[in-house]
Amino acid sequence: MTEKKVIVIGAGLAGSEAAWQVANSGIPVKLVEMRPTKSTPAHHTGEFGELVCSNSFGALSPDRAAGLLQKELRIFKSLIVQTADKFAVPAGGALAVDRSKFSIALTDALSNHPLIEIKRFEQLDLPNKENITILATGPLTADELFYKIQAFTGIDACHFFDAASPIIYGDTIDQEIVFKASRYDKGDPAYLNCPMNKNHYIHFRNELIQGEQANLKDFEKESANFFEACLPIEEIARRGVDTMRYGPLKSIGLWNPKWGDLFDRENRLKMRPHAVVQLRKEDLEGKLLNMVGFQTNLKWSEQKRIFRLIPGLAKAEFVRFGVMHRNTFLESPKLLLPTLQFMKRENLFAAGQITGTEGYAAAAAGGLLAGINASLLAKGKKPLCFPDQSMIGSLMNFISNKNQILSNQKKNKFQPMPASFGLVPELTKRIKDKRLRYKAYQERSTEALNDFKNKLDSCFDKDHLLSKIY
Repeated sequence: MTEKKVIVIGAGLAGSEAAWQVANSGIPVKLVEMRPTKSTPAHHTGEFGELVCSNSFGALSPDRAAGLLQKELRIFKSLIVQTADKFAVPAGGALAVDRSKFSIALTDALSNHPLIEIKRFEQLDLPNKENITILATGPLTADELFYKIQAFTGIDACHFFDAASPIIYGDTIDQEIVFKASRYDKGDPAYLNCPMNKNHYIHFRNELIQGEQANLKDFEKESANFFEACLPIEEIARRGVDTMRYGPLKSIGLWNPKWGDLFDRENRLKMRPHAVVQLRKEDLEGKLLNMVGFQTNLKWSEQKRIFRLIPGLAKAEFVRFGVMHRNTFLESPKLLLPTLQFMKRENLFAAGQITGTEGYAAAAAGGLLAGINASLLAKGKKPLCFPDQSMIGSLMNFISNKNQILSNQKKNKFQPMPASFGLVPELTKRIKDKRLRYKAYQERSTEALNDFKNKLDSCFDKDHLLSKIY
């Protein structure tokens, strides 16, 4: 049987991973990306895999759901995670990257692959039915293509509003006020912390909730459906006087040695700040800093005025202001199989945030699975499902029709989901201790994926140079 070329639409995290997996199985790929010919409300470059929100992939440790997902992706030599590891910047217990070097490296790797053909244009329709195609256009899918996807599925799009945090120049902060520390002293002091006393905090909150908002294109603000994991900081502030203090501005676990002895309880209670704003490095040198948890829909002039009220940021200069944009996703449980194939068309796959997964590693996982299965289909073989016991398999089950079968999602509104231990099947024997339970999840996942890897190996030929995925 003649192997077919696979078309991948979109060169974000999912599309980049999918194209890499297909090409490394020895099958030619046409990778279509509309940027920079046409941009989106959130992107700033034409590089592949550009990170438009945070530069963090989440916790590194495999006893956290995000960390286990990263570990699983490393087993399959994920291009996205390997590149993130290469360009990691200090971030305490999280995997954060130098976003510019990360996306440039992805672009170079894909552009130089002998089996990947790059096409820069806006895809206006679904490719014809003869083509094996992976839709990885993300939550910012251009309107014309998404109208065609709607017509194909017969289901209206779902959407929510997402926001990105501002980035400031590192040499414009006041080093006399800002201090380095990681929460509970975990790892190196990877964050810069701006302490607030109660008066600072109350004044800052009042200005936040009264600040002038930017207009949301195409939607009235009152109808905005915010994604809870990326709420604008002003929306968090509106939920209560202390809501920010128990969220992104919590001060617990952060201590400046200049304040004296951390273990002196009386001194600790006296000196602990009322709230703390954290800054995380965008690059290894710390020339650029991300305002952690400060997604916002404030007008740019208001961001400059209000965020400069934060102690240590009075003279801050902004590289990029925060922005808000509409994210669109499919009602995937009604449309997709756990293999990420559309039920209506077996050679059409979807991957990444358009399917309703949330987070960078989850997008890479979707690209990995879609790429593997598109390769198998091109070779005339049956697509596979990742094991239920793995985080990848559990995520794919959640966004697919298996979700419908398992939990009768017809009665519930489908919403995007990040990696979570709540998605994986229960252990045969219940373990009360959370740390031991999460360790057991890891061990079970590793065992299941090793078996799956062996099964997958047997599906690919060993007689040509680029046949091995691993």
